[in-house]
Amino acid sequence: MLSLNERAAALFAQAEAAAEALQVTIARLPNGAAVLDAGVEAPGSLAAGRLFAEACLGGLGDVRFRMLDLEGLTLPGVEVAVSHPATACMASQYAGWAVNVPATESSKKYFAMGSGPARVLYAGEPLFDHLEYRDPGATVAVLALESRTLPTAAVAEWVAGKCGVAPDHVLLLVAPTASLAGSVQIAARIVETGLHKLHEVGFDLGAVRSGFGACPLAPVAADDLTAIGRTNDGVLYGGRAWYTVETDDAAVEAVIEDLPSSASRDYGAPFGELFARYEGDFYKIDPLLFSPAEVALTNMRSGRTFRAGGVNAAVLAASLLG
Repeated sequence: MLSLNERAAALFAQAEAAAEALQVTIARLPNGAAVLDAGVEAPGSLAAGRLFAEACLGGLGDVRFRMLDLEGLTLPGVEVAVSHPATACMASQYAGWAVNVPATESSKKYFAMGSGPARVLYAGEPLFDHLEYRDPGATVAVLALESRTLPTAAVAEWVAGKCGVAPDHVLLLVAPTASLAGSVQIAARIVETGLHKLHEVGFDLGAVRSGFGACPLAPVAADDLTAIGRTNDGVLYGGRAWYTVETDDAAVEAVIEDLPSSASRDYGAPFGELFARYEGDFYKIDPLLFSPAEVALTNMRSGRTFRAGGVNAAVLAASLLG
């Protein structure tokens, strides 16, 4: 069986070997855990963001940079091709682990959203009740953290305990939302975002054979809150995802119109405006909003392609270009 953690560890080693060129730093904590800083104190880079994103995918995705033409609006962006989509995206890349480490006498409380293949070893999220993949042979845990604070040895110890590995076999990648690497790794979630929506509307993820997507790269914002708005808008109003599935046409027809972000009651406003409208309560935003602007499914059995949604260049330009 493929080991996502071992594959991601190889990408971590690649980044460590090229740390100066990537403008990242690697620190070894007192307990032996390693921390890759891709944007907290180190400047990071687009290339660092690419490796960060591919590690989040457990080494089962290819991330590339492209200029995108979005209904006449030209923006830099990423393209992502994913094999084993349910495993790479849902078991690994999805940011579903709330890393909430309590304070101790020697360390402060730490919180970050965690993604990457260490989630498989933990398997504490309800989502794993619907996923078959596990990584029992892994001897290393690779976890990506979206945070503006670097993790301490206590954080690595906590992660090690949850994942069942030694602390010196914990590899942590960190980048804040408002950073070059942060912009890249969030845009690179375009396939995962659509796949999660497929799961939410009841589609069998086991029928998804491959995923491909493109998403504009949000300009780095001056603060993380603004960056959250921009990166979300890139997906919601400029993201395109295409899946190859193997099922009955009726199963695709039953969900296709619910897949794009335009199926949501909150569609049409920049994410930052929605966040303010709901007084900063993320969970009041309609969950159906969180999906690509445009989704296509090609059914291998019938050869038919089904599409829904479309790019909204006006909202995208207002959000990303001001």
